[in-house]
Amino acid sequence: MEHLVPQPRNAGQARRLWGSLPPEIARRFRPHADPVARRILEEIQRAVPEYAKPLEGEFGKVIVLAIERAVVSCIDTVEERESTQDDWPRLFVEVGKRVYHDGGSLNSLQAAYRAGGRAAWRYVSQFGQVHRLPAAILCVGAEAIFAYVDEISSYSVHGYTLAQARATGTLERRRRRLLELLLATPASAPATVATTAKAAKWEIPEWVTVVVLEPRDEQHLPAAPQLPDDVLLDLEGSEPCLLTPDPDRDLPALEGRLPGWRAAAGPRVRPAEAATSRRWARSTLDLVRRGLVEDRAVTHSSDHLSTLWLLLDRFLLDRLSDKVLAPFASLTVKQQLRLAETLLSWLEHNGSTPDIAQALGIHPQTVRYRVGQLTGLFGDRLADPLQRLEMQMALRAHQLLGTRPPEESSDDEA
Repeated sequence: MEHLVPQPRNAGQARRLWGSLPPEIARRFRPHADPVARRILEEIQRAVPEYAKPLEGEFGKVIVLAIERAVVSCIDTVEERESTQDDWPRLFVEVGKRVYHDGGSLNSLQAAYRAGGRAAWRYVSQFGQVHRLPAAILCVGAEAIFAYVDEISSYSVHGYTLAQARATGTLERRRRRLLELLLATPASAPATVATTAKAAKWEIPEWVTVVVLEPRDEQHLPAAPQLPDDVLLDLEGSEPCLLTPDPDRDLPALEGRLPGWRAAAGPRVRPAEAATSRRWARSTLDLVRRGLVEDRAVTHSSDHLSTLWLLLDRFLLDRLSDKVLAPFASLTVKQQLRLAETLLSWLEHNGSTPDIAQALGIHPQTVRYRVGQLTGLFGDRLADPLQRLEMQMALRAHQLLGTRPPEESSDDEA
């Protein structure tokens, strides 16, 4: 739990060293508490560029308080006083948190501790020379100072990483919420999206593309892909997906970043139409599941627009088939399949007998015979451009679906 401050490695070593010094030294050094604190602060501001400025606001107060508390804590420990022993570790955890929240560098903070330790030792060394303290005592004092620096630095590193983890978690939650708003139907209010985007530190782009994801193995959830910071990602919802503002940058790279995932990318749209991009990405993924298009690492809806359009509404497809392919209704199943295949090839190859024969793997004479049957069934309809287009659409859709137009016949003879 956060309120429990973890003990760093070699915790208590500094306290044991301070406690081994004669209490009389602490009583003689106590009047120097404020001067040594000022010296430490001056050295930190001189040695560390990030702190070479007036320490103002809450951050400045915390730093000054931490230095003063550190000095007094060391003196109290030598004199075996307990007044400041309970809260100073928590204080340095708070220093780490404050540095993170103020956008400071952890490296600079640790450099400040080292600089402060050096300043403290120089002051103590001078004090020892003036008071002719034994060299052995000064050696213990030096060891205690730097052990203490290591300890308080560990507490601040913990505070910094704790604040960083919490902020990262908060930012992730805000970005998932932003993604929900962008994908909402009906569309979310622009002001709400803008406010949430600002809180999520996400700049609203001009265009976006949604990619829906599906684990290939339902028993094992794949690892999250490594993506740029401006990609919104949700793998925890019932329909995992991501939203990228730069599909040209991200989609090619996704090919190698999605082991274990099946993915389909929707069309590029304005942010307010992100739900539309997701809808077509879902439809594209459904084509993959049904084996109607090739299963790739990332399947692009833009590569299958005609297929998506043809299969958009099965009801309308059936009605279209009933209308334009009605002459097939009187045929047997085998006749329907054979002539439907020939008619589609005839339409696709502009009536070229050699091309049709090659495409279907049959003799040109067989093509001519079948085309004669089709002419007898459809008559002038084969000369009408609109009806030819509708026939080709219906036949292509049935070919994709693996069904036959327009309805079953009870007669299954050849």
